Amino acid sequence: MAAPRGPIGRWWLRILRPIRGWGMIGLMELMRALPMRTATNGVAAIARRLGPRMGASRIARRNLDRAFPGLARAERERIVAEMWDDLSRTVCEYAHLKTIVDDAANRVEIVGGEHLDALREDGKPGIIFSAHLASWEMVTLAARMRGLPVNVVYRNANNLLLDEYIRKLQSVSGAALIRKGVRGARRLLQVMQSGGHVIMLVDQKMNEGIAVPFFGRQAMTAPALAQLALRYECPVVPVHVERLGDTRFRVICEPPLALPKTGDRDADVLALMTAVNRRMEVWIRARPEHWLWLHRRWPKDEDGGGAGPMLRQAQDEANNKQSSS
Repeated sequence: MAAPRGPIGRWWLRILRPIRGWGMIGLMELMRALPMRTATNGVAAIARRLGPRMGASRIARRNLDRAFPGLARAERERIVAEMWDDLSRTVCEYAHLKTIVDDAANRVEIVGGEHLDALREDGKPGIIFSAHLASWEMVTLAARMRGLPVNVVYRNANNLLLDEYIRKLQSVSGAALIRKGVRGARRLLQVMQSGGHVIMLVDQKMNEGIAVPFFGRQAMTAPALAQLALRYECPVVPVHVERLGDTRFRVICEPPLALPKTGDRDADVLALMTAVNRRMEVWIRARPEHWLWLHRRWPKDEDGGGAGPMLRQAQDEANNKQSSS
């Protein structure tokens, strides 16, 4: 049921948000009280049945149709159901994160760990980027396992009660948290200037940024990763997570991406973010059921490869710049 609009709607939301927040916290506490395997398997079984019937799944289906034209309906429905399975397990794993951290040697396999070691030893700042694939918090845990201190850039949840609760659970990973925003941007610069390392999840929906191809369609993409990497000439290491089953994971670390150096900063930023999106495409195509298809990665009015208003504006600006040069 949609909340009323106007002043009454705002009043209603002030009441509804705390109720929702405490409700989710109560569910998380219930998960914590249960054995981890019982909680993850039980919640996943429910999510597989109920998730595909929820309104949010319409976004997932539309995104899948755009990313994989011609995808059979049965395969699309399989991916949607397994996405809900994976997402529910990820939520349960946040509730049991301390158990996973304490048993990390038996639960987390790291492939390409030498690339994290190189970040630790090269004396320069560095950026690790990842996507909302499988249990993405394992990227932070892998860095900890290799002795690499990291700072995680995050977007706060809309519900502040739930956001504070999740951050407390997340604190056992040992990473410093940088919240997106003006203060967070200042802190991010301080980290980079001091030779620190940051983890960025760069696959989320953006209303601003630059237009970058993603699955063959333009998507608004935050350029901060590329801007920082080019400014500090630091390594950009792709890392993603695969779920192995029974609350076990494989964290795959890849060689750093090549930094473009044409002398045209805007072109270099676009080239690097294009390379970033291409790596994420490869990961998602390999395990589409493990990606979070629920956010509107492409503009709502984008259809058949067209661009939404913000993308059209960005493209017009790029065309005007090219014409004037």
